[in-house]
Amino acid sequence: MNGSETRREAEKPVGLLVLGLGNVILGDDGLGAAAVAKVESRYRIPEGVRLEDGGTLGLALLDMIAEARNVILVDAVRTGDPPGTLVRLDGDDVMDAVRDRLSPHQVGVADLLDVARLIDCYPDKVTLLGLTPETIDLAVVRSEAVENGLDQLVDAVVSEVRAFGYEMDAEPEAEAGRRPVYNLVRHFGM
Repeated sequence: MNGSETRREAEKPVGLLVLGLGNVILGDDGLGAAAVAKVESRYRIPEGVRLEDGGTLGLALLDMIAEARNVILVDAVRTGDPPGTLVRLDGDDVMDAVRDRLSPHQVGVADLLDVARLIDCYPDKVTLLGLTPETIDLAVVRSEAVENGLDQLVDAVVSEVRAFGYEMDAEPEAEAGRRPVYNLVRHFGM
């Protein structure tokens, strides 16, 4: 490791940011926030990992991205696959997807990553995990296909975090039930 890598690590205090994206009142579009909420309620989050519900905040998330060495985006990703299909992209494929295949907030995510690259705070690695949505309409419930795929997405997020070298231990059910409610996604069990 050279001096500039050491300096970069010191400037980026978050080793891994797991960022749920999407609008929870647009049906399947809210799956990213729901998946992150499930990860948080089921697992102990290790030091160096930050889980956040980024909603549809776009450029407002720049500080979070700038502080993270690596990022996992969790969102609905439109593909030609059947609804509920697990999607994993990384590298240049992420930029292509956020420009063309995310839901109504895709422009904000594309702008976010473009600005991060422009101001030289783009993470070392960005991975996009998600499910193919069935419907993105005004609704606070997800389609059956996406709901059935949500646990698979949660498992994929946990596996990806572990691949970065972080321990993700299951939260005992008794403790998980006593976790505070921080936002509407967690409140409504979405």
